[in-house]
Amino acid sequence: MLKAKKILVGISGGISVYKMCTVVRLLKKSGAQVRVLMTQSATQFVTPLTFSTLSQEEAVVSLWPSDAHSSTDLGTKHIELGLWADAMVIAPATANIIAKLATGIADDVITSAVLALRCPLLISPAMDVDMYLNVVTQKNLALLSGRGYFILPPEEGELASGLVGTGRLPEPEKIVAFVEDVLNKTPRDLSGKKILVTAGPTHEPIDPVRFIGNRSSGKMGFALANAAALRGGEVTLIAGPVALETPKNVNRINVETAEEMKRAVLAHSKKSDAVIMAAAVADYTPAHPASQKIKKAKLSQSGFTLELKETADILKELSTQKNGALLIGFALETNDAIKNATEKLRSKNLDFIILNSAHDEGAAFGSDTNVVTIIGKDGTTERLPKMPKFDVATEILNRAGRRLAASSKKERK
Repeated sequence: MLKAKKILVGISGGISVYKMCTVVRLLKKSGAQVRVLMTQSATQFVTPLTFSTLSQEEAVVSLWPSDAHSSTDLGTKHIELGLWADAMVIAPATANIIAKLATGIADDVITSAVLALRCPLLISPAMDVDMYLNVVTQKNLALLSGRGYFILPPEEGELASGLVGTGRLPEPEKIVAFVEDVLNKTPRDLSGKKILVTAGPTHEPIDPVRFIGNRSSGKMGFALANAAALRGGEVTLIAGPVALETPKNVNRINVETAEEMKRAVLAHSKKSDAVIMAAAVADYTPAHPASQKIKKAKLSQSGFTLELKETADILKELSTQKNGALLIGFALETNDAIKNATEKLRSKNLDFIILNSAHDEGAAFGSDTNVVTIIGKDGTTERLPKMPKFDVATEILNRAGRRLAASSKKERK
């Protein structure tokens, strides 16, 4: 898996820096090309010469050229390496560097390279237990995870302070296995493909301050957009009202209502190779939304009847103008799940439908995990176990990627 892969290793200052010597050696032994970036504090534990020797490449410590008069070293190595890498792993990642990554500070060679990175970023925190469990560190890690970075949690054991708790850097073999796993999930099979993803709920206005909505968090759609971008896709994400950060290298379009979602989807689907409709678009909208806030006193005096009308069926409209694009829909069911989802697949001319059941543990609204069944137009039905939403996105895109590759091969013939 790692043969000929380009791995950028960022090492920040912590007692476990010594483990990274073995990590670099194992990566090299696996056939990877390895370049090492170090903070100044990391050099207090292991010298740059050691990592230069192990990686067979110069370990980069400074943002500045080693020779001020050099015409070949212009101080842009962090940019070049950010573009060079297939994956970057930061280990040990201290509380300090995690905070810098969360806030976008770029005052050393590692944090500067991260801002220029176009490949998956893996972060392996290591620090004393109280620093790791500190609410600020936990919020920073949650923020980085929400951006689509991959976090390898620290392990529990005896720490440099003498305390026992969570904070130990995992063993080198586990770090290398983590790199392999992430690369396995992010092949570049969607390079050059235009992928359209929808995510989140829609809000249908009753008046200027009230709306009809649903509980969709948008996390599944955002995971799909992030995964597709990491696989080289040119991704457009049409998002309803959600509180999520835009994944890196994703073009985001914000909408609010079903009608706005429809217009945006139809405008961008014509040039897409695949359309993945993960949004929970409202089925109904108020027929006569009020232009002014409806006063509670008026409601209590006369009662309140809300007349609804159906929203446009975006999937149905897309199915009539696919133009060869791969079309993937989602279905949330509470009963007769397979039967209802298969009927939706057939009636809307989908290539795949992703079935959720409201009764599955681990598939609740807002959850970071999901439990899905993937149904193909060829009749295949595969239920996946509970897994993180990014892993669900990976499984969906594996199938989409194969179908797109087969279509491209057929067209070339």
